[in-house]
Amino acid sequence: MNPLDDYGTAPARTLSAEHRIAFQGQLGAYSHLACRTHYPELEPLPCPSFEDAFAAVREGAARYAMIPVDNSVAGRVADVHHLLPRGGLHIVAEHFQRVNHHLLSVPGATLETIKVVESHVHAIGQCRAFLRRHGFQAKIVADTAGAAAEVAAAGDPTRAAIASRLAAEIYGLQVVASDIEDAEHNTTRFLVLAREPRWPSLRDGPVITTFIFRVRNRPAALYKALGGFATNGVNMVKLESYLDGAFAQAQFYADIMGHPEEDRVRYAFEELRFFSHHVEILGVYPADPFRERMG
Repeated sequence: MNPLDDYGTAPARTLSAEHRIAFQGQLGAYSHLACRTHYPELEPLPCPSFEDAFAAVREGAARYAMIPVDNSVAGRVADVHHLLPRGGLHIVAEHFQRVNHHLLSVPGATLETIKVVESHVHAIGQCRAFLRRHGFQAKIVADTAGAAAEVAAAGDPTRAAIASRLAAEIYGLQVVASDIEDAEHNTTRFLVLAREPRWPSLRDGPVITTFIFRVRNRPAALYKALGGFATNGVNMVKLESYLDGAFAQAQFYADIMGHPEEDRVRYAFEELRFFSHHVEILGVYPADPFRERMG
């Protein structure tokens, strides 16, 4: 499997799989920017879908995958939470990427020449006030980097894209306006996935444990299953539910602050397992320093 078949252009240099990191999207996407920020030494491997990015790691084409899971404005990234339990990979790190949207067009274009602005639906929505203020017509396309590539290929000063500054560098575009997003806190959380788990030690600082579980079909089962985290002082920072295909059984996805080898976390998991018929840890990894800065 080669995720680059029929998709995009590979980087000029080609390294071994252990020196590559896969992401969904084209070169210049915000996921590419996250890869370059967190792992500047690794070669980016663009993939057409999240499934392809997972497969690139699972099948040995890349060492890691950088996968977005949440955005502070748009919320949960669709499909990713369903892929994580069956993707065959382990979470080994997290990365928070500030999203700065820029208006990009061909050299010589200005706010006066631009008529149509194209980008991913979330980027369009996150810059709504800017677009309305300038009277631009919005056009929704598959992704931000793809929009930048199309604008560059067209060479039309009436067209522009909302994308990253990295996309401007890659496709030779001019930044007509910077930081045009409506919300200053616009940030995306990424998970880094690998073939093998890599748990930090108890001495390595704050740790996140991510897991899924299904509670027994009993009244107040969820309340009882989660009670151990409260009584043992374990902070749960995320909890989401997913229904099964029959709409009868919920599966839950959770992040907690703590290491499974800590006594308080171990006791909480013992109680969780008593009231659940499936518990699976997806990853134990260092908490990004962003959490402490924002806390």
